[in-house]
Amino acid sequence: MIETFLPRDRVARSLTFSTMAFALSSGVFYTVSALYFTRVIGLDATTVGLGLGIAGGAGVLASYGAGWLSDRVGAHHVQSWAVTLNGVAMLAYTVAADALVFTLVACLAVAMRSAQGTAKQAMLARWYTGPDRVAVRARMRVVTNVFIGLGTVVAAAALLVGSAAAYQAAMVSVGVLLLAAAVPLVRLPRVVPELAARMVETAPEPVGAATPDGGSSPAGGSSPWRDRTYVASVVLNAVVAMHFGLQTVGVPLWIATTDAPTAMVSVLLVLNTAIVAALQVRASRGTHDVRRAGIAVRRGSWLLGGACVLYAAAGYGDVLTACALLVVAATAHALGEILGEAGGWGMSFELADPRRAGAYQGLTQTGYAVASMIAPALVTATAIEHGTVGWLGLAALFVAAGTGAAWVARHAAATRTATSAELSVEAATLTA
Repeated sequence: MIETFLPRDRVARSLTFSTMAFALSSGVFYTVSALYFTRVIGLDATTVGLGLGIAGGAGVLASYGAGWLSDRVGAHHVQSWAVTLNGVAMLAYTVAADALVFTLVACLAVAMRSAQGTAKQAMLARWYTGPDRVAVRARMRVVTNVFIGLGTVVAAAALLVGSAAAYQAAMVSVGVLLLAAAVPLVRLPRVVPELAARMVETAPEPVGAATPDGGSSPAGGSSPWRDRTYVASVVLNAVVAMHFGLQTVGVPLWIATTDAPTAMVSVLLVLNTAIVAALQVRASRGTHDVRRAGIAVRRGSWLLGGACVLYAAAGYGDVLTACALLVVAATAHALGEILGEAGGWGMSFELADPRRAGAYQGLTQTGYAVASMIAPALVTATAIEHGTVGWLGLAALFVAAGTGAAWVARHAAATRTATSAELSVEAATLTA
């Protein structure tokens, strides 16, 4: 826990402090934003949904664009500017008075949020190697979950007061926290010599003029779109990642149809946060190996499939039975989540061309952004509309995607082994 919240490495420490402020702001925003948009700005729910849908499209474009930009001007710079502009956008919400301004501000906010996510992945891909990358990413996810929970608690004050001034104060605090999150990023050193040397030593091909923060145009490197293995990995892991929509949209709506009290929504969210905080780092160990990363995704997908079956079963029991089944389902869901995330990180880092880290991580984040757009509609059209049959369909989808990801990882690992063997034989022949 000490290493998670106060890392010794100065790069990880800066990223962690920034993540703390960013996640705290997210917790406040998630809690009050819907009520602020409808009660303070005066928009109807349909307009809010349409505006956020358009903003989601901007986020998809920004995810990939930020990766391309990170390879040219530096992931460190892209992230610091994206977080800063995200804070400005949040402050701009306080002066949005109509649907048009709201939509424009939402586009900027979502685009910058997506851009900073891509830049952070690119930074990790360039600054760290092997198990360190996945370990640091896992610790940051723990920090994110914990501080989002704290932000939710802080935002409860605005909900209790319930006035327009309270909601505006909460939104201002979101913007201020995001501006504070940019400070540790701006102070990051341009080059960390020991990490730069390690990256050059471990890179499979020369990185040319690229620096650890991606500060110059990469020398060579393939496009991620031409890398069929990587594209397949992104698509399959994005399908598995749609479980986030299941958690935020599907489960709350489903609980309302069962005999369980609606308060179970909060119970399950707290349970999820606790499991992620306790086990995410442990679950990520070893996933820097591509084959093991694929196995983790497959195991996670099976747990997610089992969770879907249990969620469906909760619709047939009385109050106690429904609550018990929901708790077991949420536990399986959380375990599947941490395994799926850990394996997905390992595959996204290890299958990427290190010379185009930004572009590759941009493609990964684009996949996740598309999944987050599709997931709510998919979940409601299956599990909520069709009940048990829909839940079983989602279970099959998760299992199929996770199994496919494991096959891709196994194939990639076998190809690498064969290539290494051929190069060794060729080198031995030339030496002889």
